[in-house]
This record gives sequence, C-alpha cells and structure tokens, in this order.
Amino acid sequence: MQPRSPLRNYATPAAILLLTLVAALYAARAEGYAPFVLAMVALTCVVGVGLNILVGLTGQISLGHVGFYAIGAYTVAILTLQGISFWLALPLAGLIAGAIGLLLSLPALRVTGPYLAMITIAFAFIVQHLTIEWRGVTGGSNGLMGLPPPAIGGHVFTEREMALLAIGLAGAATYFFHRLAGSAWGRAMVAVRDAEVAARSIGLNPVTVKAAAFMLSAVFTGLAGGIFASLLAFVAPDSFPFSQSILFLFACIVGGAGWVLGPAVGAAITVVLPELLSQLAEYRLLFFGALLLAVLWLAPEGVLGTLARLMRRTDPRPAAPGDVGAYLANAGRSDPLEVADIGISFGGIKAASNVSFSAQPGQVTSVIGPNGAGKTTVLNMIGGFYKPGAGSIRLGGAELAGAPAWRVARAGIGRTYQTTKLFDTMSVVDNVLIAMHGGKLGSMVSTAAIAADESAAEALIAFVGYRGPLAATAGDLPHVDRRLVEIARALAMRPRVLLLDEPAAGLMASDKDALSGLLRRIADLGIAVILVEHDMRLVMGISDHIVVLDAGTPIAAGTPDMIRRDPKVLAAYLGGAEMRARGRDAPWDGSRDAVLTAINLVAGYGAAPVLSDLNLEVRPGEMVAVIGANGAGKSTMMRALAGLLRPIDGDVILDDQRIDKIAAHRIAARGLALVPEGRQVFPELSVYDNLELGANTRRDVDYAAEIEAVLKRFPRLRERLHGRAGLLSGGEQQMLAIARGMMAKPRILLLDEPSLGLAPAMINELYDVLADLRDEGITILLVDQIAVLALAVADRGYVIDSGKIVRDDSAAALASDPEVEAAYLGHVDAAPERPLPTASGVSS
Repeated sequence: MQPRSPLRNYATPAAILLLTLVAALYAARAEGYAPFVLAMVALTCVVGVGLNILVGLTGQISLGHVGFYAIGAYTVAILTLQGISFWLALPLAGLIAGAIGLLLSLPALRVTGPYLAMITIAFAFIVQHLTIEWRGVTGGSNGLMGLPPPAIGGHVFTEREMALLAIGLAGAATYFFHRLAGSAWGRAMVAVRDAEVAARSIGLNPVTVKAAAFMLSAVFTGLAGGIFASLLAFVAPDSFPFSQSILFLFACIVGGAGWVLGPAVGAAITVVLPELLSQLAEYRLLFFGALLLAVLWLAPEGVLGTLARLMRRTDPRPAAPGDVGAYLANAGRSDPLEVADIGISFGGIKAASNVSFSAQPGQVTSVIGPNGAGKTTVLNMIGGFYKPGAGSIRLGGAELAGAPAWRVARAGIGRTYQTTKLFDTMSVVDNVLIAMHGGKLGSMVSTAAIAADESAAEALIAFVGYRGPLAATAGDLPHVDRRLVEIARALAMRPRVLLLDEPAAGLMASDKDALSGLLRRIADLGIAVILVEHDMRLVMGISDHIVVLDAGTPIAAGTPDMIRRDPKVLAAYLGGAEMRARGRDAPWDGSRDAVLTAINLVAGYGAAPVLSDLNLEVRPGEMVAVIGANGAGKSTMMRALAGLLRPIDGDVILDDQRIDKIAAHRIAARGLALVPEGRQVFPELSVYDNLELGANTRRDVDYAAEIEAVLKRFPRLRERLHGRAGLLSGGEQQMLAIARGMMAKPRILLLDEPSLGLAPAMINELYDVLADLRDEGITILLVDQIAVLALAVADRGYVIDSGKIVRDDSAAALASDPEVEAAYLGHVDAAPERPLPTASGVSS
C-alpha cells in the first residue's frame, strides 16, 4: 500500500467511476465481438481485484484461483439448470467460493512462498478432476450446456447486457478494494505482509488477517466465475485450464499489485493484447509471452507502480506536537509486570532458567549480560514469541506465560526489536495508525476511525523526536528515524509495559543521549520500561533497577551503583577465576611489517556508521586481541576486514595490497580466514565435508593428510568425522569452525567471539588450542567478550568503544588498566581502581 495523499483519496473513486462509465458506454454501443471482449476484461479485472487483496495487500501467492473461478461457474450453472434464479445463484456462487476459500486458507496459510503456491495448484487440480469425475452433477467431461440467461422483468440478457453486468461488478469490486485498502483491515494486511513478527506485537493475529484476505479473494473470483458461466451459456472442465490461473496472476502483477486500478490495467493488457495479436496465428502466444516478460523486466512493480514511483512526490509536512500524556493517560497503571522463575530450553540446552524480576510502572528495568546470556530470549518469552517451559508472567492478575504474541500485545505489552521491524511499504504515520487499534480492526470499508486517530498519531511521532515527513515511506528512513518510529508505533498501543531490545544499537552518541531522555520521559508517563541494551553508559544513566543474566541465569539485581561493583557481574563480563588461559613463555619478538592493517576505517549498516576512523595492525606470528563492550563495533570491524561489509571509507591492507574494494571470497583466497560469530558451520554437511570446504581456495591439496593433521589438534572431531556438523555441541562446532579456517592455510586468522555460548570447561579447552596455535606462529586477530582470557593469550590488545579504538597497548598493560573495566560497565566516579580478574596461571 502506498503513502496516502489527500489528492489520491478523492481522485481514485472519481477515476473508478469514470472508467466504469466509459467502459459501460462503449459496451452499450459496441457491435459484434467487442462486448464479449469487454466482458472478459471486466471479469478478469474482478478476479484481479480478488488476487490484489491476496497478493497486493497480504503478499500471498496463489496459482490455483482458477479453481474458485470454476466453483463459481459450476454453482451458477447447476442452480440455474435446476430452475433457481440467476440473481440468487450468483451471490451463492460467491458465498460458496468464499467458504471453500476460508477452509483452504486454514492449512494453506501455515506455509509461505512456493509451498503455498503448490497447495493452491493442488487445489486447482482437485477441482478440475472433481468436475470430470462427478458426472451426475457436473456433466463430466461434456460439461453442462444450455444455461438459461439472466433476465429482469422479462428482458433476457444478451452478450451486451452480460458485458454491462460484468463491468458493473468490476467497478464495484475496484471501489471495494479502494475502501478496504484505506481501512484498518487493509493496513493490517499490509502490516502482516511487511513484517509478520511486528504485526503480532501490535495485537494483530496474522492467521485471521490472511484468512480474511483469502476468503475475500475467493468470493470475488467465484462471482466472476458465475457471470462467466452465464456469458458462455455452458461450462466444461476445459473452460478452466490451469494456464488461466497464471493469466489471472499476470493481470494483477502486470497492472501493479497493491494499486487500486492495477487489476483494470492488467486485465486490459492480458485480455486485449492477445486479441490484437490474433493475426499472428500460432505465434501470437509467443509474442504475448515475450511482451509480458518485457513488461515485468522493465517494470517489476507493474505499470501503475512504476509510473507512480517515477512521479511520486512526498508531502514534506512534519508531525504536529500534541498532548501525548492525555493519549497515554490510561496506559500506565499501578500493576507491575511480575516475572517469576521463567525458563526455556532449546534442544536440551537451557537458554534461560529461574529468571525472576518485577518491572514497576514509571521505572526503567534493564536486563543486561554478556553475549549469549539469554536477554533477548527473556524478552521473547515475555512478549509471547517463546512459550516458557516453566514459570509465570503476570500483568494485572492475567497470566501471560504461553499466550500468543498478539494476545500478549492486547494485554498491554508493546515492544521493539534488535533489528527494526517497521512496515516498510507503509508511510510513517500509517505505521503508527495501524498500531492504535490494538488488533481490533472494525469495518472493512470504513476509514473514519483512521482519520479520527491522525492527530494522536502525529503527537506520538513528534513526542519520540522524529522530525521528517509524515508521508515518508518507512523503508526509506535512515536508521535513527526507524528506531524512533518503531518506538512511536509501540506507544500507539497505549502499552502498560514497553519492551525495548537494544534500541541504541547503531546510534551515534548524540542520538543515544536523545534516546536516553526519551526513555526517561516514557517511564515518567507511568509505563513500565524493560530495557535490554549493550551501551552501559545509557543503561547506568537511566535505569532504576538492573537484572544481570549470565548463561541464562540471574546472577545479580539491584541499582546501577550496586551492579557496577558486584564481583559476579565483573566476572561475567570480564572473565572469572574459573577461566584459565596460557600466556607465552617468552614475549613475542617478530617482524614489525604488518600482515593486516586498517587505516581510518569507517563502516556501518545505515546512515550512521558503526566504526569511525578505526586504526589497527597485526604483525606476522602475533596474536592481537580486540576487546570492548557488547555493541562497541567488534563484529562490525571483523565483517569489514573480511569483506562481508563494504567499508564506507578508509583502507584495509593485507600483505601490502588493498582489499577493502574487493569481494569477500577474493579476500579469503588471498589468505584472510574469518571464523564468524556464532560458528556458522554447514549443518547438513558432515564434519569431513566442512573441513574439505575450508581448503576450497587452495589447489593440489592432500585432503587426507591435512585433515589428519587438523584432527590431531582437535581430537574431539575425530569420532564425529562423518556425522552431520549440525549435531555437534556448541563447543565442538566452534572447534570445527576454527579447524575449517585453518584448512585454508591463512596468512591471518580472524576469530569473532569464539567463546560465545560455551560452558567454562569448554572455553578453557578452546583457549588451550588458541594458545597452541599462537605458539606455532599462526597470526591471529581475536575478538572475545571475555577480556581476561583474550588478554591472557594475546601479545597486544586494542580497546574499542562506540566504534573507535580508545586504547592500545601490550596485553599485560591493558589487563591491569581500570579503564578497560569502564569500557564494559561505564565509568564509576567513586569506584576504587583495581585490575581485571586474573585468569588462572596468568599474571595480570
């Protein structure tokens, strides 16, 4: 659905009326074959409107709509031959097709993409074979002939009157689509299409929305089929070939899916064009197909979509401030959110266990912890996206544990996401308006409620600090504006609890300051704010209460001052006494000519870069550690160095050659091997196959000998060599990922968070391997959340904060630097200086 404009709201009904009148006048005066062609254009338009609801609004592809067309046609044929009036048979045809469409949608919409298309294709074949085999009712292969034509007051309809009836139905269907697209139901369908997860979080039930779209689509198709039967005066299975479904879908897409007049334009092209090419005899379909392919290639958004993109002008009007307090007056209540002993396991691994806290109205409750601690998992349980295996989640006396996300949202819990999930094809104001209904959509053809809410929506948008045009398409917004609009959308639900998952990720310092003030103002309105965030300065500055998780279990809770001084929290972030790593026997003393160098590197994912003027170098045989808080930019740096993220500015040099402008696979071939965060082994392949693929950039490899050498280094992998990699434990997958990287014989090995999600014993075993690799002279750049271990095995280290290198020194010097602790947990004004915790066997 496109951004709204006042001109378009008034112009479209007038255009529909004018187009319908012109077509009707032409049909009334046309002679010969023309009325029939006009009737077929109109009927194709009606089916196109049905598909436009399904494809253009909800994004579901059906290749079996000819089945509903046949159902409508046979319903009218059978009933009229039994003496029932056409005027009663036609609405029954639509109702029967709609009912069957609703039943089909329940299993069909549980799948998407090609699977949905295959189900609808199967449906079309079932209908076709049913018409052949049910001879007593459908006439079998011979069909039903001699259908009585419609009549009014003794006037029997001819082809001309049937064309007028079809044109009238096409005009009515097109106007219905116009009203539906502008209603809350239409916006809900687009929301489900653009971001189904986010649609659930604003109270929409995707199954209900998509089933309604499927049913409406079937109704219009059935009505068109009913008129088609009377137009031809007979029906037979051959009247409904599968290819007709393809043409119906072409009519919707070629005209412009989602556009009100798209089906009319598409119907004219797909019906009239073959007639104009009729003189080409058997070659006409060839030319027709080539022309359709050309249209789709040159105008993938359809004819109207492409014209609108070329001519579109966005209304620059910004949001007008308003009284947000009055709108949210009933949002914050005295009831806290009570989370008691919730937990969940995935495949036998406990992602969270015994998590308990109370989020009070008017306060900011932060949930923090190192990578893999289970923070987002807890939010997903509270938000209804995961069903807890144990425990309770209560709000105002209502038990929400295990309830679906849309019910949780309607109970008063709103949320945002790590990666923003806006409805990208909708305007900024429409993103907020659809959330204001809380999942209760009202009439399918009424736009009154939407218009009444616009001033409140503008007030919310202004309140969060968005200053851009209201009519801007959400998918075109810069990163910071996407964050703000997502928060405004969550507030539009009048939530009692607001869940925020890393809202400061990717923001610049000034934007984070503004966000901090916004979150405080939201809490002051009486809303309980639950914040998951990696930026410790922001967390410590605005939180009233903090809960710290480690490996899915709470280890501390209290005020910011208490948390910053808690030894268990420091151990979770920086490494504890049970962690051990082996340092070098003698200080590294090698060549000063760097293998890898980054010079003034700038990189990011949106308008605001994550990395800013980053400089580092790694020398031959050296192990260098990069440490910093979650969200500081470590993984972004690794992706930029490996070519997976194209730098915005700066240089990356590998062995005296610039690599920042070449593709990632070419960088790998030059000797830079990245072991990414999260392991990312190939789960369906065997361990052996994973190792072989690691050497794919080399020639003349003796795989057996080299894999045997790797297995001596990683003996755990030997007994699982021919098993699926996806069945390995987390630690074994990490070893496989490193071994796969070693098979490339790289000039430098990049390790991104190798200890993430591993048990302490497995981490110790892994770091023993890293120490061995270091001692053998392998050049390694290491990023790890556990600073004490990273610095214990490293020769030098860099501290990264907010995308910048703020400190570089020897690993030993950094290990005793209190500023490193501040980089993880924020500055503590009155805290006594102390070194990092000591890893066993390593003096820091």
